[in-house]
Amino acid sequence: MQDTATLLVCCPDRKGLVAALAQVLYGHGANILDADQHTDPVAGQFFQRIKFDMGELHTDRRSLETAIAEVAERFSMSWRMCDRKHRYKTALFVSKYDHCLYDLLLRQQSGELATDIPLIISNHPDLEAVAQQFSIPFHHLPITKENKAEQERRTLELLHEAKVDLVVLARYMQILSDDFLRAFSGQVINIHHSFLPAFMGSKPYHRAFERGVKLIGATAHYATAELDEGPIVEQDVVRCSHRDSVKDLVRKGRDLEKVVLARAVRWHLDDRVLVYDNKTVVFS
Repeated sequence: MQDTATLLVCCPDRKGLVAALAQVLYGHGANILDADQHTDPVAGQFFQRIKFDMGELHTDRRSLETAIAEVAERFSMSWRMCDRKHRYKTALFVSKYDHCLYDLLLRQQSGELATDIPLIISNHPDLEAVAQQFSIPFHHLPITKENKAEQERRTLELLHEAKVDLVVLARYMQILSDDFLRAFSGQVINIHHSFLPAFMGSKPYHRAFERGVKLIGATAHYATAELDEGPIVEQDVVRCSHRDSVKDLVRKGRDLEKVVLARAVRWHLDDRVLVYDNKTVVFS
């Protein structure tokens, strides 16, 4: 499927959108393999994901993109086209917890996640052995209040050198600066060990225990300047009871964190996510 591409569009809803996009693709020799769409009647917005085969294009990619851009201008449409010839590169950020890190590395190694992982960055040295086990360069960049800005600059340098497309915070216990998040806007996925918006911040399982909740959850979202308030990509929950200790909640929660984060990362890599109004449309 190396000749396939995915087109993601978002624009004000109006008649003729689907036909216009299908016509421009057909006119250039593209064969539509899959198409999914969604209309938000409240926001008046239209969203579509089209996967198509470029193997028999009558023209070249640049001509096709020019034609799509003309349609986009006519319909006030934002769009992006991604092809399978470009394999995404993903950087993993970790601290001391290894469950999400191991899970992502194993999924990538088995081919479940279509990405390369050129480096792992951590503010602690604890998980270097895990990186060595998977033959991935590990960069220990300890962070203090005094050196945070300097270390973030070094981190950005490493990401740009490796041509990283996506940053995954696999239980990275540091708050990224606004400057960092602007540099990778919409390209940083975080896993929060709570069903947001409940129990934001630190130690959510402890607070869930104190509150006596019957469900705990995990949330994967795009990181933004507003802590724990970025667009949500995926969530899941598990039941708990009065018999569960804090340790039990943490154990159940970590199982969820791995699965929820892996789903969000896979959907991002598959170009299935569109963001608008601090929300997401995730195409199945």
